[in-house]
Amino acid sequence: MRRPLPNPAHGGRTARACVACAGYIHPMTDSLSLLRLYVEWGADDALDPHPHDRLALTPTIHDHSRPTQPPPIQPDAGNGHRKHRPAPPPPRGSATLIDQAAAMTREVAQAARTLAELHAAIRDFGECSLRDTATSSVFVEGPQGAPLMLIGEAPDADEDRGGHPFAGESGALVSTMFASIGIDQASLLRAPVIPWRPPGGRPPSVAETRICLPFIQRAIVLARPARVVLMGNLPVSVLLDQRTTAARMRGRWRDLPLPAESADKGATPPTLQALPMRHPLQLRASATARRDAWKDMLLIREAIGNIPSKS
Repeated sequence: MRRPLPNPAHGGRTARACVACAGYIHPMTDSLSLLRLYVEWGADDALDPHPHDRLALTPTIHDHSRPTQPPPIQPDAGNGHRKHRPAPPPPRGSATLIDQAAAMTREVAQAARTLAELHAAIRDFGECSLRDTATSSVFVEGPQGAPLMLIGEAPDADEDRGGHPFAGESGALVSTMFASIGIDQASLLRAPVIPWRPPGGRPPSVAETRICLPFIQRAIVLARPARVVLMGNLPVSVLLDQRTTAARMRGRWRDLPLPAESADKGATPPTLQALPMRHPLQLRASATARRDAWKDMLLIREAIGNIPSKS
């Protein structure tokens, strides 16, 4: 509760006492009460001693040098809304940045005559931003002309650090799987579907896989494997152009389409068979996944025969 203000006209007695005794209220009392009310409302800054009409102070500027044209009236579409003219299509022959980068990848990949040249071209390729964020460019490893080429997912953290495909836990699982049918992993070609690890291990975007696709297609042609195993959802969807999972596509050999640009000029790309499989790290999901993987390994053993393991 506020303390009553003293009234100087009555020897220091308060205004409340003045009202009680003589009915007098000093004009200063009403003014100070009004100021307190302003402070409570937040009006505590005196900007100007006199009010001004700010709207009247700003004159309206009219530019008569350029007559304004009213917007054209569009005919009614019949539903109460005016028709909006659609944006004109891009001119024919124009390509997006992704198209230009993919075309550059095809040109660079086709110019490589050996796996070593292709590896050097990938390492120096600057049209994909993944190269700038990755630690290593993970490329094909293994003997050229091997009976089998394993193509896995995008490089994980172990593969990115070491620069080798199927490293770490996934590599140990692959070695165990193929040793169960008498095949040494070192006798096989191994590669990731894209050469760089996306930041944080996120899935690569459609644009990134589209830009990198000519590299793995050219690597398949130069490596000359007898057959290909696609281990994981990403290589299945990218190389087989199937919007589905490896679990749905597994169980039989399928045709691997390779574009004409992946072969040498004037040559026909090879006709290869590919077997979709789950990625080795997915085998921990369930017993069904491990049982399906064993069936797929038997298909591989039947197709390529027994390659003796190194002692």
